Amino acid sequence: MQTFIELLQKNNELKIIDIPLDINLEIPHLAYLEVKKPGGGKALLFTHPIDSKNKKTFDIPVLMNVFGSHSRLELIINQPVENIANHLEKLIHFTPPKGLKGFLSSLKDIFFLRHTLPKRTHSTPPSQQIIQTGEAIDLFSLPILKTWEKDGGPFITMGQIYTQSLDGKKKNLGMYRLQVYDKNHLGLHWQIHKDSNHFFHEYKKAGVKMPVSIGIGGDPLYTWCGQAPLPYGIYELLLYGFIKGKRPHIAQCLTNPLSLPCDCDIIIEGWVDPSEMRLEGPFGDHTGFYTPIEPYPVLEVSAITHKKSPVYLATVVGKPPLEDKYMGYLTERVFLPLLQSTAHGLLDYHMPENGVFHNLILAKISPQYPGHAKQIMHNFWGTGQMSFVKHAIFVDENAPKLTDTEKITEYILNHFSTQNLLITEGICDALDHASPDYAMGGKLGVDATKQSEEKDFELYSDEKLLDLARALMAEIMILKQYFIHTQNPICIIGVEKNTRNILEASKNLASLQKSLAIVVFVDVNKNDLNNPYMLLWRITNNIDAKRDICICNHTIFIDATDKNPSDGHLREWPKETDCSIEIIESLRAKGLLDTITEGFMKRFHICQSPKT
Repeated sequence: MQTFIELLQKNNELKIIDIPLDINLEIPHLAYLEVKKPGGGKALLFTHPIDSKNKKTFDIPVLMNVFGSHSRLELIINQPVENIANHLEKLIHFTPPKGLKGFLSSLKDIFFLRHTLPKRTHSTPPSQQIIQTGEAIDLFSLPILKTWEKDGGPFITMGQIYTQSLDGKKKNLGMYRLQVYDKNHLGLHWQIHKDSNHFFHEYKKAGVKMPVSIGIGGDPLYTWCGQAPLPYGIYELLLYGFIKGKRPHIAQCLTNPLSLPCDCDIIIEGWVDPSEMRLEGPFGDHTGFYTPIEPYPVLEVSAITHKKSPVYLATVVGKPPLEDKYMGYLTERVFLPLLQSTAHGLLDYHMPENGVFHNLILAKISPQYPGHAKQIMHNFWGTGQMSFVKHAIFVDENAPKLTDTEKITEYILNHFSTQNLLITEGICDALDHASPDYAMGGKLGVDATKQSEEKDFELYSDEKLLDLARALMAEIMILKQYFIHTQNPICIIGVEKNTRNILEASKNLASLQKSLAIVVFVDVNKNDLNNPYMLLWRITNNIDAKRDICICNHTIFIDATDKNPSDGHLREWPKETDCSIEIIESLRAKGLLDTITEGFMKRFHICQSPKT
């Protein structure tokens, strides 16, 4: 980590903050604003973290926004991103070599795989230079951050979570949030679909405690590997060796049988009693909403070890764009060849960050037979973490780049038809709040691989259409149309909900169907209709395809408002991750927000939902 900090400085990718800042909100809020700057801002090193509430200072600096730009990603992996995908593709499509030249070339590729196997060291690693055990264990000696005002407490956000199966044959490196309960207990938020949770059930069935260790810092690539969507049973540290071309050096923990990289800055060791669960949360997560309080396993810490001069690595999650934008990009590029190996005809895919990854995916395919797009939709919904995706839009090989937002949207709208939609259900991310049931909900697939039929469309100005619509549906307050030059314009309507279900009320708009193709209802007091970036974020977060979509002839109505029992939604609707105005003013008074304008704050909904 120290070496990487020097590399960041050398490449003008680091900003050092020497002003004392609080681990409670101040440090996370500043990092939250930094990563939203064009290009992702810079990595931030906070050299004087403090805890003003408990009148504490820390001699451990906090490093944030390490992954927050494409240039920093390449510093982490030490090569262009495309190289990794190309190398992986060669291995996936490996064929027996022909001739001596081909044999030597393939031998080189196979020999490279020796780097993937971790190498165990028996000498004392740097990560064990300082040791806390017994009564000396104190999680509060670490500058663990509290990110959002309504968080249940401080959370470790970039921990590498190391676990193994009951028989020790399968190992896993994951990345889950960890809530600090007290000086020696952490809440483990591993979700029901994760490998660690599969291991947990083995230990629970056997009635024995489960070893868990957490690494913080070291090579930043360890952290990225922790969220890599590898198939069950494949150890993520193998991916580290594959990318770096060198074996990760590991050493056994002091108080449990797990082994972690020697260069981790901080290691937290412990045991989980599978019979004990404790309420965890709330926490403002990467969806931009708080997740509810729910029971999760508890880690009893048996040791904390660290280097003599450790660095505490952390991130902040909330409304996009954030570091996960860049981490997701690396995941997207690296794992494309693996996805293509099971999805015949898949050319490319893209997960827009304002769709918070599991809410929206765009895919480009080469359709070769009827229903090809729908076949790959089902493939996605049955493949690892891709199965969490709620909304998938498929285009053909003639479509523009999936990352060209304007052009790809036009293309989709010119190829959209209500006849080519697939609405189904399946598992959802446990963080999804719009589904009627926990971790299970509706999914929407859009096959936009064929040109739309021309429609006898009657266009109106926004003002005229608003007048006509308001006369038919009293809830309507504001209206804005997008892409009116396409076959299927999008009409965003801001409504003020009453006791009526919005989709039921929308039936009153039947007489306007010749002027409506895609209609999306949003809450008037929470949305700026002139901000499509945040509109997409809220819409994809707020809808469940089975409940919130209604198709009437050639018009699709989508209810993206906050839900309540009148909508058949009995779960609690969460609050959004809004920055504290008091903290923002404090940072501004310290001269740390000179480049942050009011327009910037409004664009990303920093402090509160916009009143329109």
